[in-house]
Amino acid sequence: MRYRELGRSGVSVSEIGYGAWGIGESAWVGASEDESVRALHRAIDRGVNFIDTARGYGESERIVGRVVRERAGNEVLVATKVPPKNRRWPAPDGLDPAEAFPGEHIRDSLDTSLRAGGLDHFDVLQFHVWSDDWVGRGDWLETIAQLKQEGKIRLFGVSINDHQPDNALALVRSGAVDCVQVIYNVFDQAPADALLPACVENGVGVIVRVALDEGGLTGRITAGTTFPEGDFRNRYFRGDRPAQVERRVAAIVADLGIAHDEIAETALRFVLSSPAVSTVIPGMRTVGNVERNTALSDGRPLTADQLAVLAKHRWQRNFYS
Repeated sequence: MRYRELGRSGVSVSEIGYGAWGIGESAWVGASEDESVRALHRAIDRGVNFIDTARGYGESERIVGRVVRERAGNEVLVATKVPPKNRRWPAPDGLDPAEAFPGEHIRDSLDTSLRAGGLDHFDVLQFHVWSDDWVGRGDWLETIAQLKQEGKIRLFGVSINDHQPDNALALVRSGAVDCVQVIYNVFDQAPADALLPACVENGVGVIVRVALDEGGLTGRITAGTTFPEGDFRNRYFRGDRPAQVERRVAAIVADLGIAHDEIAETALRFVLSSPAVSTVIPGMRTVGNVERNTALSDGRPLTADQLAVLAKHRWQRNFYS
């Protein structure tokens, strides 16, 4: 496993991290706690030292905390998220920060997360939505500073709203944040325009989520794909979206001259090819997922020619809406 600096925080993170949304047995259907625990242990065995979870991920914090306590001899960094008090995703324009992240709510949510995980601190605390309108407003920054002083958190970050990378530029430039989490993948390359350069310039770490487009960039989504009842992907891939994805992936495979089953590896290598990226956090619900994804931490980024080809496959859309 290779490691990268999380901005200027002084913290080194595995370039392949662990996205723990899918193991929470909430929005993703089919997770098994026993297999999730085995997968987490295997990830740590393979050098993964960064796990991303959230208060809103069902049982995820509890499961992650259990494994971290069992692996007390390993330095495993855990990031969690505070949901907005008003439960609105994404944050709408014009919202007062006191409605989403008042200090008391931040503290209460963190304490609940610590109890759920059986932990005494989190390495990164993130807001689960963000609006740049909040820079310099509200008591959230004072609360974050206090939580750092108390040793309950080490670093502060935000999870940027889906497909809105420029909605954190003011925060990144303010010096108030240690890291940001953002959607960045072959389809949504927008963060490379302004956000990633700003993060490099200001020493802010970058955590990449949805590198595989919720499964769209695995090559396994086709026109006839369906998901279990209650799985959020039924909405994400509704209507003719699976057919759209299938055509887009086929075009990438053809243009690169790769095998169809190499698309997931290529998608992850695309993300890791950016020096601005600190870690990518694919969801890994099985030991097999862990083995495949961690094997990519081998220092082989895509070539300039491959990146030039992929630059032509930007596809701006929002399947979450």
